[in-house]
Amino acid sequence: MAEQEPEELLELSSDTRSILETNDLRPLWEVEDDMGNLLDDLEADIWKWEDIQAAIDGIEEDVPIADLPPGFQRRVAVPINAAHAISNTIYVGVQTVSPGETAPAHRHASSALRFTIDGTEDMKTVVAGEEFPMRDNDLITTPQWEWHDHVNDSDETAAWLDILDLPLFLDTLNNTHVFENHELERQPVTKTQGYWDSQYGRGRPANEEKDGSIPGPFEGNKEPTPPYRFGWDEMLEALRQRADNDDPDPYDGYSLEYVNPATGEPPVVPTMSFRAQLLNDGPTETHFHNSTEVYFVIEGEGATHVGDEALAWGERDIFVVPPDEPHHHDPDGEAILLGITDRPILESMNFYAEAAIDE
Repeated sequence: MAEQEPEELLELSSDTRSILETNDLRPLWEVEDDMGNLLDDLEADIWKWEDIQAAIDGIEEDVPIADLPPGFQRRVAVPINAAHAISNTIYVGVQTVSPGETAPAHRHASSALRFTIDGTEDMKTVVAGEEFPMRDNDLITTPQWEWHDHVNDSDETAAWLDILDLPLFLDTLNNTHVFENHELERQPVTKTQGYWDSQYGRGRPANEEKDGSIPGPFEGNKEPTPPYRFGWDEMLEALRQRADNDDPDPYDGYSLEYVNPATGEPPVVPTMSFRAQLLNDGPTETHFHNSTEVYFVIEGEGATHVGDEALAWGERDIFVVPPDEPHHHDPDGEAILLGITDRPILESMNFYAEAAIDE
C-alpha cells in the first residue's frame, strides 16, 4: 500500500468540518501552526456541549489516532477565541480516546491537567509511571516534563478536558515549546496504583540530599506539582460541607481551590488556579479583575452576565470571561462549575487587580 500524505490521512468529512467552523472549534493538529501569536480582541464567549459533542464525534469517526502527526497524536476539538485558543494564557480542548486506543506517550514543557467528562475505571492516563483511572469529574495533574499517555481499555469512548498553559509559553512569552516523544507507544508502568497519592497525602517523602548532578529541565526554585488524581467524590463532599456551614463569597458562591499536593497550598500549578464552585443562592455580586477565567459547567443551568452580554449555560458547556470585564453569575437553582484562571501569573508579579462594581 502506498504511503499517504498527511493531508489525505487527516481529511475530515464535510459534516464534521461544517460543525467545527460553525461553532468556533478547530482540531488540535490545525491549531499547531497558529501557535506563537498573541490573540487580539478577546471576547466573552460560550461553546455549547451539544455542538462540542457533535464535533468530537465527527473527529473520532473521521480520524484514528494512529493517523495523526507525531507530537500531536491527540484527537482534540479546541474552542477558539479569535484564532487558536481560548485565551493568551490558557488552552482548553476536549479530547477523546476510543475503545482499545492509546494516545502515545510524550512529554513537554507545559503543565497539563485533565478533567474527566466521560470516564471509567478502565480509562487511564499514565503519568510518571503510574496508571491513574479517569472517573467522571476527576482532575489529574500532568506536571512539566513528565511522560504521559492515555489508554482506553474500556468498551466506551472516553472524553475529558485538556487544560494547559501552552498559550502563555508560546504566545505571551514567545518561547519555543520543548517537546519529546517517547521511544515506546506506552511508557512502562513502574509504580503501583496509588503510589503518588501515598507519597503526597498526609505523609511526605523525607528531604534527600542533592547528589551534585546537573538538574534536569524545569527544576525551578519551588516544589514542583507531582502527578496526582483529585477524586471528585471527595471534592464534592467537601464543597457541600462548605455550603452547609460557611457563608458564600459574594462573587463566587461556595468554592474550594485545588492545591499543589507537594505543598498543600494553591495554586495547583504555578501558572493556573483551579476551583470547584457551587452556586445556589441567587445572583452573585458584580466585579471585575484583570485575570482571564474559563469555566466548565459540571452540573446545573444559569447565565453569566459579562458586560452587556448574557452567556446562558447548561451542563458541560464551556465559557470564558476576558480580563477587565464586569461580570456576575446567575444560577437557575443549584449549579456547580469548574473555574480555571491565570490569576497566579499576575499575582506572582504583583500585577493582579480586582474591584467590585456598584449597581
